[in-house]
Amino acid sequence: MRELAASLPVPEFETTAFTPLSVPLGEARVAIVTSAALHRPDDDPFTATDTSFRTLAAEDRDLLLGHWSPNFDRVGYTIDPNVAYPIDRLRELADEGVIGEVAPRHFSFAGNQPDTVAEVRLDSGPACAAELVADGVDVVLLTPV
Repeated sequence: MRELAASLPVPEFETTAFTPLSVPLGEARVAIVTSAALHRPDDDPFTATDTSFRTLAAEDRDLLLGHWSPNFDRVGYTIDPNVAYPIDRLRELADEGVIGEVAPRHFSFAGNQPDTVAEVRLDSGPACAAELVADGVDVVLLTPV
């Protein structure tokens, strides 16, 4: 696996998409985008080469970890789902006034997609970003798994 990962091409971008925060963090709406392949039990599970995303409501708690690789260590997530989906930590930050509020929706991709990065970059990634913009999200916390 290490050799395969080391041989995969890494996309290069001429410009960065960094955007300065338009509101103070204490007023910002924050969402999570994870690559943990999380989904609700009634959602279609992620499959191999699945570049789509799943929408997670902020109140969802019964989430399934959809990685299918036998090499993926599920222990951390089983003990504390916040390692991949830190929704409780976001709520604590909102309660403490560090962030303005937790977004109503969050999103999950299946991160183990070495051959389909272009599809995510050109199709499902921008579609997910449009959903975040529609929700008025100011900050996205990316949790790569």
